[in-house]
Amino acid sequence: MSKPKAKKDPSPAATRQRIRRREDLPQGENLCDHCSAKCCHYFALPIDEPVSRKDFDFVRWYLLHDRASVFVDEETWYLLVHTTCKHLQDDNRCGIYETRPQICREYTTDECEFEDDWCYERYFETPEQIDEYADALFGPQFEQSGRRKEDSLRSRRPTGLPLV
Repeated sequence: MSKPKAKKDPSPAATRQRIRRREDLPQGENLCDHCSAKCCHYFALPIDEPVSRKDFDFVRWYLLHDRASVFVDEETWYLLVHTTCKHLQDDNRCGIYETRPQICREYTTDECEFEDDWCYERYFETPEQIDEYADALFGPQFEQSGRRKEDSLRSRRPTGLPLV
């Protein structure tokens, strides 16, 4: 006895899960009908490349904020803010499509990140990571004793919390 074929779920959500690459898209279909709206869940702004300890301390400040990270793509540094557009609807469509901002109007699906996996050689999520990177470039900012070196911008590192 043969096993009955499973029926494909025709719902948009199920179709979105099946479509993984642009070439899997049915002829004439709109890519946005199959997307999780990655482009509406963040924004990234180019920032000046840090070249001094002071510059790296500014990057550290960015990373002290919730839902912020920094990455480098093709030698350009970016501040990435993980936040969802307040007009994104549950179906991953724009709630203000007719009056959306110009940046959204100019954005096309021709080169959108539908298939991107966002792997970057330099990606920083925590202030400690950017400190370690700066230490690798400039040498440690603090001595083993925890005392600040003369060129440091900040006070000594805080001691750990006592164990209770």
